[in-house]
Amino acid sequence: MLRTLLGEPPRANEGLIADATRAMARTVYLLEQEIERSQDPSHDCRKLEIWTRGLISSLDELEQCTFAAGFFREKVKKDFVEDMNPQEKGDYARYVFFYKDGFVRLFSLLDKLGILLDEFYGLNTAKVKPHFSYFTVLRQFPYLKVHPDLGERLDSLKEEYKEPISILRKRRNTEIHFMNSEMQDDLWQRHQALYGKIELEDLDQHMQELRLGYEMACNSLIAVFDYMGKHWTRTKPQP
Repeated sequence: MLRTLLGEPPRANEGLIADATRAMARTVYLLEQEIERSQDPSHDCRKLEIWTRGLISSLDELEQCTFAAGFFREKVKKDFVEDMNPQEKGDYARYVFFYKDGFVRLFSLLDKLGILLDEFYGLNTAKVKPHFSYFTVLRQFPYLKVHPDLGERLDSLKEEYKEPISILRKRRNTEIHFMNSEMQDDLWQRHQALYGKIELEDLDQHMQELRLGYEMACNSLIAVFDYMGKHWTRTKPQP
């Protein structure tokens, strides 16, 4: 959708997003088969099917925001807002919008994945922390000593992307709870020098972190839903 609005050709579904989407679509198919077989009187399978479809949409939205942020970043050439003409200021504002939307959507997707994992595998994470995150769910696998292969793979991905995810999470928390995240950089610069122009944050570094966050989300989804597909006959959804 965003590519069309930006005058770009439609996305070619390939690479990580194609692999993640295929793995989720396969789980949707297996859930539909289970619903048909058992009639799903408790509606647990139907709920998991809807949640999985929601994750497919969430990943699509995250990829679009990441693409759009990168698209507008390439249009920003000046290092200082004061030096920009009105068109470039508009492009910078659009970059900021999609960059922030991207990291907010990233953690929304991860937390939705955590809820699905908690429900599917009966991890009872709410007993540990009522309002839990994806990362709280990951700690339940070793704590309960269940599904070690999946738990270890997800924990390995968490560690592999630890630095960019930590930075993005701090920026998400700043954005939601304190101030506009890009203004935090302005505030730091004001502490360094009371006068003079404020240089832009490192846009290339920020985009790299967002792209790595998107990559981590794709790989985590692939790990989860490939595991579900492979172990489906031995691990049905738990009511």
